[in-house]
This record gives sequence, C-alpha cells and structure tokens, in this order.
Amino acid sequence: MHFRIYRFNPETDREPYMQEYTIDDLDPSLMLRDALLHIKAQDETLSFRHSCGEGVCGSDGMNINGRNGLACVTSLSSLSEPIEIRPMPGLPVVRDLVVDMSQFFHHYRAVKPYLIVHDPVPEVEFRQTPEERDKLDGLYECILCGCCTTSCPSFWWNPDRFRGPAALLQAYRFLADSRDQATEQRLNELDGPYRLFRCHTIMSCVDVCPKGLNPTRAIHNIKKLMVKNSI
Repeated sequence: MHFRIYRFNPETDREPYMQEYTIDDLDPSLMLRDALLHIKAQDETLSFRHSCGEGVCGSDGMNINGRNGLACVTSLSSLSEPIEIRPMPGLPVVRDLVVDMSQFFHHYRAVKPYLIVHDPVPEVEFRQTPEERDKLDGLYECILCGCCTTSCPSFWWNPDRFRGPAALLQAYRFLADSRDQATEQRLNELDGPYRLFRCHTIMSCVDVCPKGLNPTRAIHNIKKLMVKNSI
C-alpha cells in the first residue's frame, strides 16, 4: 500500500513536506493506526498520537484523504490509494501529525463542563427521571478527539473566539441536564457574535464525528434556549 504522510519537525525543517511510504502485504482489514505503526517500525522519526486503539480515547485524530477521522477505527479497505495523511487542520502543528490541542481544550474548559448546583447537595444523590436522563443521550458520549472542531470553517477563521462544535456540544449537555442550576449564567457566557453564533450550520462537524453525534443540533438547541430565556 502506498502512503503520503505530512512531515514537519520545527527543530530541523524549514517547511512541511509530504513523505511517501510503501508497505507490502498489508491486510486491508487492518485499521490505519496499525499501518502507521508498521511505518513507524521502519521510520522511528514519524510522530503521531495514539493510545487505546478502540475509538475511545480520541487521541489519534488526523486528516485522512481530506477528511478528519480516528486512525484506529478507519479501515484500510475503506481508503483509496495513495492514502494521504495530514494533521487535523486549524491547529498549530507540534510535529508531523501531532497538533497543539491547547486552544481546543481552552474552549472546552470555558463552557464549564460540569454540574453547577446552588442548592444544598443532597445526602444520597441528585435525582433524575428516566425521561430527564434520556435527554442527555447523544451529548455525553463525546471523546474530545477534536475531529469536529477542526473540520469547522468557522473555527478556522475565529479559533480564539468561536467555541467550536465540541465545546458547544458539551455546553448543551449541561444546559439539558435537569440537575444543573446555571442555565442563565451559561447562556450569558455564550451570548455575543462569536462564541456561539459563528456557527453557520455547514454540518461538517456532524459528517466527521466518529461517535455519530450531532453538534449542530446541540448548537441549534442552545439558540432556542437563548430565545426562550430572553422572552
């Protein structure tokens, strides 16, 4: 199989370049992560993140043949050759396929992704009905791989101000939680022309999410809550 991989080491390279690799006798049922490990066995200078290999940790997000995805759940048989692999767009490259996720996690932390409760904490548990719990399905499963946010043109244009699909999905996860008591505070912090409203419903985030989540729907629901809260 033929691969073209983005290479850049800021300590030794003046500019990025694409390096070609050919790996013979690769089983097409293998995942792309497996192929990258084969390549790294030949060229130990190749850098990429990976961990669980099961689509859970989200660490091996990359741009694969022009589309963001997780290498560990992308089958070689689904890819046309040459398989071109680049770092996720919109974030600074640390080295090769490794990007600096600091901006991504800054936006994630900024939406306060945890319950805010002003009432006294109950001795046993915060109660929810099954119906209230069902509202969180499709929101809590995000693995923070960054595939959606780095596929979003609005994030490319405003990386310092637009929260991005992943952070906004988490914002709605807590707005939708019946136990949370900070709805007004959360909505106020998302108000303005950039943090939320840079979303233009392109839905690139939905297209690439490896967990099948829908950040666009969550963003739409936040906008509806804002309108309802302002009446």
